[in-house]
Amino acid sequence: MKRICLALLLLAATPSIAAQAYPARPIRMIVPFTAGSGSDTVARLIAPKLLDGLGQRVVVDNRAGAGSTIGTAMVASAAPDGHTLLLTSSGFAGAASLYQKLPYDTVRDFAGITPVMSTALILVAAPSLGVKSMKDLVALAKQKPGALTYASTGVGSGTHYGAELFRRAAGFEATHVPYKGVPEAMNDVMTGRVNFYVASVQAVVPLAREGRVTALAITGPQRSRLLPEVPTMAEAGLPRFEYVGWWGMLVPARTPRVVVDQLSKEMKRILDLPEIREKFEGLGGEAWWTAPQAFDRLIRTEVEARAKIFGPASGQVQ
Repeated sequence: MKRICLALLLLAATPSIAAQAYPARPIRMIVPFTAGSGSDTVARLIAPKLLDGLGQRVVVDNRAGAGSTIGTAMVASAAPDGHTLLLTSSGFAGAASLYQKLPYDTVRDFAGITPVMSTALILVAAPSLGVKSMKDLVALAKQKPGALTYASTGVGSGTHYGAELFRRAAGFEATHVPYKGVPEAMNDVMTGRVNFYVASVQAVVPLAREGRVTALAITGPQRSRLLPEVPTMAEAGLPRFEYVGWWGMLVPARTPRVVVDQLSKEMKRILDLPEIREKFEGLGGEAWWTAPQAFDRLIRTEVEARAKIFGPASGQVQ
C-alpha cells in the first residue's frame, strides 16, 4: 500500500518536476536553411534572448537540403523534451503537397510554439524588362503567354507561393525558375536572365534604392516603411490581394505541455522587447506572437491552402 501511495505521489509531482528540470542542457535550434537565409537571420536574433530567460545556451544549427525537409525531419525524430527546436519559414506548410514521401507528417509530428515574425513580399522586375508598374508587367505577360519567367528560392518556398498567388490572381501564364537561395535568384533578376521575382523586403530594399531592380508592388495589406513609394498589390490593381509570410518556432509532437507553455511564455517576452521589434522592422517584418494552439490552427489552415496551389495538378517532388 505504501508503495502504491508513493507511486501516485511521484506521478502527481511529474509535471512540476519536468517544469523545474527544463532546460537541463543546452538547446539546439535547427534551421533547415543555409546560413544567411531569412530563417537563419531570425533564429540568430532570437537565440541569445532565449538564453537570458531559460538559463541555457541556444545553439543555432543550420541543416539545409531537400527543400528544408532534412532539417525538419531531424526535429520530428528528436526527443520530445524541448531541447530541440525548429525555426522555419511558412514554406513548411507547403511540403506536404510537394513531396510524395516526406519522412514526417507536417501536422501530426510537430507542436507549434508561436509565429515569430511576419513579412510581406515585394514584386520586382528586371530593369531590362522595361516595365514601370504591376499593370505593365501583367499586360506584357498576357501579350506573351508563358514567355515570361519568374524566380523563387525553391519549389514550395514562400517566394514561390507568393508568386503563384499573384500570377493566378492576375490571370497569366509564366515559367517558374527555382534557385538555391536569395543571392542567386536576385542576381539573375538584376541581370535580366529572369523577368520577375516576388522577394523578401529585406532582399529588395537596397537593390531597389540603387535602381538595380524595379519594385512594383508589395503583397501585404499596407505599404512598407522601408519603401513607402511602392504601392500594395491592391492599390496597384489587384483588389483584395494579400499575402503575408511568416517564420515560426515548433517542437516535436508529444513535447510536454508544461514545456510548450514555458517556451511560449519566453517567446512572448522576447517578441515584446523593443530592440527585437526594431530589428524585425529593419528586416521589413513585424514581431508576431500567438498562443501555441492558435499557431497549430494556422499551420493546418496553410497546409490546406497550399495544397490547392501545390497539389497533384502542379506536380510533386519525388
